[in-house]
Parts: sequence; structure tokens; C-alpha cells
Amino acid sequence: MHFDAEVFVAIGFGIFVCVLLYVGAHKKLAAALDSRVIRIKSELAEAERLRSEAESLLASFEKKREDAEEEAKAIVAQAKSEAELLASEARQRLEEYIARRTKQVEDKIAQAEAQAAAEVRASAADAAVKVAEAVLRKGVAGADFVSAGIADVKSLAH
Repeated sequence: MHFDAEVFVAIGFGIFVCVLLYVGAHKKLAAALDSRVIRIKSELAEAERLRSEAESLLASFEKKREDAEEEAKAIVAQAKSEAELLASEARQRLEEYIARRTKQVEDKIAQAEAQAAAEVRASAADAAVKVAEAVLRKGVAGADFVSAGIADVKSLAH
């Protein structure tokens, strides 16, 4: 029988495989592969858990953003209503102030008119007294006393 190199390689390989089986290399290889599978499964489970946490966190932030937008809209609406209220109150106070000031001015005008009328009456009374005094001094016979009295009244008015 003639043995070629291939036969010796095949016999050596068989012996090598038998030694590996005797030593338990296949169990160690299977255990290493199993531990790697378990580690990959745990990593996938952790990734899935993190993904679900991220999704819930994203949903939470979306809800908070929507709530903040609604709150901002409510704040803007409240600010607008307060501004309108302040503006209407300011208009009302301005109208009341104008009405008060108009009333004061009208009262001052009426008072000035009354004072002017009183001064005219006083002037007329003084003029009448002077005319009467002049008439009494000169006597009733003077025909010029009426025109003199009118002249006196005119001079007092200016």
C-alpha cells in the first residue's frame, strides 16, 4: 500500500479532531457561542428597552411642548384682554377727566360772566350815583344832565 501525503494529512486531521473532542473543545466552543448569543440577546433587549424609553420620553416632551404652546396662547390671550381692559379704563378715565375739566372751565366762564355782570352793574350804579349827584348839585333845570350821564357811563365802561 502506498500512502500519499493526503492520507497522512487526513489521518493527522482525524487525530487532531479526536484530540479536540477528547479535550472538550467542542463544548467550550459551544459554550462560547452560547454566551455570545446570550450577550447579543441581552444587548438587543437593552436596546429595545432604551428605544421604548426614548419613545416615551419623546411623547412626554411632545406633550410638554403642546402644553407649553397652549399655555403661551392662554397667556397671550389674557395679556390682550388685560390690555384691552386697561385701554378702555384709560379711555373712560380720560373722558371723565375731559368732562371734569370742561365742567370746571364752564363754571369759571359762568363765574367770570357773573363777575363781569356784577362789575357792569356796579359801574352803572356808580355812574348813576355820580349823575344823580351832579343833577342834585346843578339842579333839575339843567337839560344836559342826561347826555352828561351817558357820557359818564361810556367813560366808565371803557
